[in-house]
Amino acid sequence: MTQDVKESFGGPAGSLAAKVRTLAPSMTRSMQRVAEAVAGDPAGCAALTVTGLAELTGTSEATVVRTARLLGYPGYRDLRLALAGLAAQQQSGRAPAITTDIAVDDPITDVVTKLAYEEQQTLADTAAGLDTAQLGAAVTALASARRTDVYGIGASGLVAQDLTQKLLRIGLIAHAHSDPHLAVTNAVQLRSGDVAIAITHSGSTGDVIEPLRTAFEHGATTVAVTGRPDSAVTQYADLVLTTSTSRETELRPAAMSSRTSQLLVVDCLFVGVAQRTYETAAPALAASYEALAHRHRSASR
Repeated sequence: MTQDVKESFGGPAGSLAAKVRTLAPSMTRSMQRVAEAVAGDPAGCAALTVTGLAELTGTSEATVVRTARLLGYPGYRDLRLALAGLAAQQQSGRAPAITTDIAVDDPITDVVTKLAYEEQQTLADTAAGLDTAQLGAAVTALASARRTDVYGIGASGLVAQDLTQKLLRIGLIAHAHSDPHLAVTNAVQLRSGDVAIAITHSGSTGDVIEPLRTAFEHGATTVAVTGRPDSAVTQYADLVLTTSTSRETELRPAAMSSRTSQLLVVDCLFVGVAQRTYETAAPALAASYEALAHRHRSASR
């Protein structure tokens, strides 16, 4: 990701907030307390020494330093500087001062505002945490694949269908599987040169893990799109694309927030593949558009 794109997501301070949300599920409980503290009160934590933050969170100085390093900083001093930057950004008014919790009596205008902000944050977090090297490798595999199978259940199944429809429109062979039995029976047909993609927010959906494992064992290039980079599905993934792990609320379950981040990853994959295969993708897109053009003309009359 280029520097100007990083800055558009809030620079180092924005990246820190994204890292906290993305990496917290893979931390120990004591490290999570440190991460939650710096994300919840960056200004207050920026004013604390390493000893002070350890006392505040009921952890040790070593835990604070390990958390800082896991978040991508050489030491606690660098984390404090990032926290100070995030606090200054929030105080300047550039970050929306609204809660993303939606109450049952919220007016619809507030619902729109809160959801729009949450969607923006989810996309920013996913973009900031996405490993572009892994993404590029996935694009390369898809662009040259003999066949691509995509596995997803529920909301992730809708995302799987979206990706396969996009790939089909540029002339590639792709299948979406939401039936676990069909997914496994198709996975046994995959070989080296094929690609299998598992889409699962939790990373622990057995009906998605099983076909990915089968594809992995038969030599296909396997990709996991998940919000949990340390989850079970990644054991059978050659490449892992991490999505945002936005906080759930009663009226906004994970299926909503995860779908937003998954669709961003899917669009990145598709555009990357279309770039790599442009000579064949462009005519295929034009042909599919022309095949449906008469339907659009009829509808407009």
